Amino acid sequence: MKLKYNIDDKLPVGQMFIYALQWFILSVAVISTSVFVAQGSPQERLFFAQKLFAVVGVAGVVQVLWGHRMPLVVGPASVLLVGVLSSLGAGAPVGAIYSCIAIGGALIVLLSFGGMMDKVRKLFTPRIVVVILMLIAFTLAPVIKNLIFPDRANAQQHLFGLIFTLVGSVGMVVLNRKLTGVAKSLVVPIALIVGSVAYYALFPMQQGVETSGVIGGKIFNDFSFDWSLLIAFVICYIALLINDIGSIESLGVMLDAKDMGGRLKRGVRITGAMNIVAGSMGVLGPVNYSMSPGVIASTGCASRWALLPATLLLVLCSLFPDVILVLTSIPDQVIGVILLFLMGTQLSAGFEMAHSTNSIGSFSGAMTISLPIMLAMLFQLMPRGIVPAVIEPLVGNGFAMGVIAVLVMEHVINRNKE
Repeated sequence: MKLKYNIDDKLPVGQMFIYALQWFILSVAVISTSVFVAQGSPQERLFFAQKLFAVVGVAGVVQVLWGHRMPLVVGPASVLLVGVLSSLGAGAPVGAIYSCIAIGGALIVLLSFGGMMDKVRKLFTPRIVVVILMLIAFTLAPVIKNLIFPDRANAQQHLFGLIFTLVGSVGMVVLNRKLTGVAKSLVVPIALIVGSVAYYALFPMQQGVETSGVIGGKIFNDFSFDWSLLIAFVICYIALLINDIGSIESLGVMLDAKDMGGRLKRGVRITGAMNIVAGSMGVLGPVNYSMSPGVIASTGCASRWALLPATLLLVLCSLFPDVILVLTSIPDQVIGVILLFLMGTQLSAGFEMAHSTNSIGSFSGAMTISLPIMLAMLFQLMPRGIVPAVIEPLVGNGFAMGVIAVLVMEHVINRNKE
């Protein structure tokens, strides 16, 4: 892939600001899709959002400077979101749920030591990386659909979502093709501003939470232990580990990054450490997201330094509840259409890599790519309650099951004997 800026390239101040703005908007979109899991009064839920912004921001800063040191978006782990929602539905205490998240983070840290990461790295062939790039786009499809057509919206809001999807996605493609240089990174901010203004012009914002400028609450979670709950979250963390490794490896291969063994160990270790912090503070643990290649493919900027101001800004915003209230009020439909466009660019990056690495040189090679994607969609859309609750967080995670499927296809069923 032709890039204007590689991983360690420094950027001019003006371009740094524009690229960082795009990463910041994407990070806000990722966080905003998870804040609904908060419990309690409106003020308590807003304080939950503040802590989540702070944890994700700090995790991003540490990853960029000392972890994998790549431009990877960090956000709340969706597999933990599933685990928390399932546990709350089963009546589990909130304190015990987030204690399990802290324990799960500690397990990830322990697994990052020793030679396990080196053995795992050898499993990720170019064909598997192609599948991972595609999987995140396909498995996000239900999330994008629920954002564009949310259940709580009325018919007029659904119509707006449909029209904005058609106009916005095509418009972003046209802008991405016509704009050159650093201006290409303005595509997402333009869509966010235009879409939000259009939405609230048609559907005025309802009265928000009264903040009085300061929202406070309990910073740390009350620790409690539940064996059955912990077993369920260990399954969640298996999926989270697969997700994290896949995200780091896929971007590393795409950018031909050096010292991937060290990057993977440090990245996974910091993910685990920040999950300990997140669980201790009573919020969802962070993970590295696989959507970053889509952003890089659309802008041509792979510099990790562009991500640093964005993550620092997340931490700064967490100190101001009024700012958090505004950031979490971006219309779902607008976030959904932006994710739709970015996942389109991510799929393009996957197809481009499949061509450049000759990953589809035969019918069996094509099946190694296609079948895991179809299985991932099946598991993603599978009705809940079919499998035992203890393994449902893993089986119900389309991304994790797709990665497992492609590993089996590549290294067992269609293994190259040479």
